[in-house]
Amino acid sequence: MTAVMPMLTLNNDTAIPAVGFGVYRNPPARTTVSVETALANGYRLIDTAAAYQNEAEVGSALSQSGIDRAELFITTKLWVDDYGYDSAFRAFDASLAKLGLDSLDLYLLHQPLPSDFDATVAAYQALQTLYEQGRVRAIGVSNFETAQLAELLARTDVVPAVNQIQVHPYFSEPEIRAFNLEHGILTEAWSPIGGVNRYSSDAAGTKDPLQDPVITALAAKYHKTPAQVILRWDIQLGICAIPKSVTPKRIAENIDIFDFALTAAEVSDISALDTGVRGGPDPQDIVRS
Repeated sequence: MTAVMPMLTLNNDTAIPAVGFGVYRNPPARTTVSVETALANGYRLIDTAAAYQNEAEVGSALSQSGIDRAELFITTKLWVDDYGYDSAFRAFDASLAKLGLDSLDLYLLHQPLPSDFDATVAAYQALQTLYEQGRVRAIGVSNFETAQLAELLARTDVVPAVNQIQVHPYFSEPEIRAFNLEHGILTEAWSPIGGVNRYSSDAAGTKDPLQDPVITALAAKYHKTPAQVILRWDIQLGICAIPKSVTPKRIAENIDIFDFALTAAEVSDISALDTGVRGGPDPQDIVRS
């Protein structure tokens, strides 16, 4: 890492690192080592979820790191099977136990549940209570569309600090990002370099932004990798990016993006690559198991 990690400010004045490390699809056996590698390379925001089934391995890496808890920003997510008020508390306690923590920095609803939005609201009300109790520094949502955010805002008291959504050059979600900005909600990007277009079984026919000529030309210009160019684009749009990898070299590269800057025209050129085509399944189709 060649520069100090910039921080973004959430709507409750909590500071969050501009780049974090995600562990989606990380096998438990590889999660501890990958998180240890990320921490050693300067990452302090670690993003996991109950549904990833690797919270315990993340917790192991955190406890072995020797890094002061105050320096870390840990996020996990409540899965739809635990939506509802009382069940959300039980799931929160289970996640904390696996992580080996007394509190979280950010707790998110993992998905909206369109088939039972009342349960979604009840779960978020539980998050509000956890926030009021000081057990969570900030709360938010993931994969919410604008209409769902609007309904949630109308039925609850605490504006989400974060909406974590799929964002990359080929699927940049400008309408949701604009709604988030208007309401003081930070956009956080999962799959920020378009990995979902490579690994998802639903991604047949989608293109890989890492191979786009606009991206590769900028990578050559700045002597950076295509992934670094895309992550720099995320940062310059004010997006908190959560890349993932289990490869030490790529883990180190993905945080080494603070020694160069794209021009405004280059940011616009990358934004113009948006196809509107989602990589992977639509989160709106998620149902309880």
